[in-house]
Amino acid sequence: MIHNVYFWLKKDLSTEQVEIFENELIALKTIEYLEHGFVGKPAPTEERPVTDHSFSYSLVLHFKNMEDHEFYQKDCPKHKRFVDICKPFFERVIVYDTSPIH
Repeated sequence: MIHNVYFWLKKDLSTEQVEIFENELIALKTIEYLEHGFVGKPAPTEERPVTDHSFSYSLVLHFKNMEDHEFYQKDCPKHKRFVDICKPFFERVIVYDTSPIH
């Protein structure tokens, strides 16, 4: 199960607020039951009709199973902390959850 999240930060954030957001986002990669975690910013790839460089940050979390994802959403202290601290910093968030096809 792959949890893909895209954040658009508010334009008027201070440098300190952006740093807090980034540090809290990176902390999500340390959740012990993840297969893998990745945090990034838009890559400087060529502008094309199919690319979207408008987001500020992305988060990709690879969970072993749906149960781990559900725990993350409802009961994970690190996720709750991230939402509590960082929700005021972004104006938009989009989530794309995907399951592998074999």
